[in-house]
Amino acid sequence: MSDSVAATTAAPAGETAEGPDPRRWAILAVLAIAQLILVLDSSIMTIALPDAAKALDISQANLQWVVTAYTLAFGGLLLLGGRIADYLGRKRAFIIGLLGFAIASAIGGAAINQGMLYSSRALQGAFGALLAPASLSLITVTFTGGKERAKAFGVFGAIAGGGAAIGLIAGGALTEYLNWRWCLLVNLPIALITAAFALPILRESKAHGDTRMDVPGAILASLGLVSLVYAFTEAAKQKVGADGLPHATGWTDPVVVTLLAAAVVLLVAFVWLETRVANPLLPLRIVLHRNRGGSYLVFFLVGAGLFSMFLFMTLYLQQVLGYEPLKAGFAFLPFSLGIIVMAGVVAQLMPRVGPKPLMIAGLTLAATGLLLLLRTTPTSSYFGAVFPALVVMSLGMAAVFIPTSSTALIGVGGHDAGIASAVLNTSQQVGGSLGLALLNTFALTATADKISDLVAGGADPKSPVTAATAQVAGFHTAYVGSAIMLVLALGVALFVITARKHDLPQDAAVAV
Repeated sequence: MSDSVAATTAAPAGETAEGPDPRRWAILAVLAIAQLILVLDSSIMTIALPDAAKALDISQANLQWVVTAYTLAFGGLLLLGGRIADYLGRKRAFIIGLLGFAIASAIGGAAINQGMLYSSRALQGAFGALLAPASLSLITVTFTGGKERAKAFGVFGAIAGGGAAIGLIAGGALTEYLNWRWCLLVNLPIALITAAFALPILRESKAHGDTRMDVPGAILASLGLVSLVYAFTEAAKQKVGADGLPHATGWTDPVVVTLLAAAVVLLVAFVWLETRVANPLLPLRIVLHRNRGGSYLVFFLVGAGLFSMFLFMTLYLQQVLGYEPLKAGFAFLPFSLGIIVMAGVVAQLMPRVGPKPLMIAGLTLAATGLLLLLRTTPTSSYFGAVFPALVVMSLGMAAVFIPTSSTALIGVGGHDAGIASAVLNTSQQVGGSLGLALLNTFALTATADKISDLVAGGADPKSPVTAATAQVAGFHTAYVGSAIMLVLALGVALFVITARKHDLPQDAAVAV
């Protein structure tokens, strides 16, 4: 298979013999709604967790499994889901993933005990791992022209960046005015309606040639990624120390060390196997290509730096400023709106200036926005300290998500569209898990140190003012760590990414 973009006389997967598929914008609408369901689900349950814990008698120690069960299944099965989409057919994988996600959501909404809720969340993650790469790869094979693909990725990027904040608003509203169960049940009607539109609109596309599944590779990759994400989750888990303060489990905990060691062994074995099988789950040419590999690394670092921001800002707004859940959700609305507005601008600019300048400007703005959060204090006003930072970050992230999604798929043929999309999702998922674990550890340590310093200076250790001051100090440490992640991503964009505007698909098809 050729690894370059080239003109071909055959009609591309996303085109009819007469030209581009006339239904391509309707196709994009269907794919965008499915993506929104996935992105919303990553945050919509966050605000509902306390109510779910009360209803199902879930202990504080076990509450994290509502999130972890989804994360482990989603992150661990993404590569396998991407290859299944390539071989089974991307439309078929999309429909199965969407309906399966809806059924899993209904099971979770009807949960009568914590085990049923955990199982449904894991099932959601498994079907999400099939749905996510199928959606992105369908965009890749449907939009082959440079300007139209940029617009399509603009829509997709706006949803990917802004959906999490919208999920917080939706979660707050549903929990406050209906019931926490609706944070899951809401997926059912949306997914069923989307599937009904998808069936007649989507065109089937699949990999041709050798489509034998690399079963040993799938097992090694899935177990390795599950071990890695689980290790990060365990490292970030909070426990009360002898001083009565919360501390992260840490990286030296025996369980964490064992999981990390297992992940290294499994993933090294996976890479070794992929160099020796005839039809690998992950052809190494996908990640070793300079622009694609650099794009995956940028997504990994952005996931590590940005996703934890939502957690710390939610804690700041609710625990320090005293916001109700719905109000805290609406506080993120400027972030969503900023990405949506800027996405349209980026889509227009990318075919003219190319992806690299946009990535550089976007990462610089996003890192600056994170550092602006260092102005927050226990008594800050929202519009004085939080709002400007969210706006600057949103403008920057729109200029990162869209170009990076495009360069990550440069030169990918129809045989590998699903797996290439899955690697992009996996990079972000694993990066987000690592960043959350790492930065949560830093934040808890900084909070404990700040309390010790304040108490040594005569402050009352039980005073709410002392607790808020220490919490904000911990958040500041996390924001600095997040900004460092984005600066590292900026370095990758500067020195690794070489793609220019003429490297992006124009009216030619991706050669297969």
